[in-house]
Amino acid sequence: MAKRGGFPGGMGMMPGGMNNLMKQAQRMQRQMEENAKELETKEFTAAAGGGAVEVTVTGKKELKSVKISPEAVDPEDVETLEDLVVAAVNEALKQADEASSAAMGKLTGGLGGLM
Repeated sequence: MAKRGGFPGGMGMMPGGMNNLMKQAQRMQRQMEENAKELETKEFTAAAGGGAVEVTVTGKKELKSVKISPEAVDPEDVETLEDLVVAAVNEALKQADEASSAAMGKLTGGLGGLM
């Protein structure tokens, strides 16, 4: 007799398998939301020019503060100061991105190529 239901070759799901899958997906979604909220409260600080410029960004990728040492302020060379600010901001944003990727990677690590 032929089997009923499922896919040919026994590829059907076990009873309750879809419910378990949905519960896992909901749990993962909750964890992702919690991680996102936690990440938003973190701050990332980076410096450039040997500490001449230091910036802090939040996990929301908002610039929170900029500190510039007096030695970095040269009215004859504003471009260097501008470059240092850009470099420090970019590094702080990179740190925030890496923290976000690491947090999501912990949740999706077992999914292989599904995500």
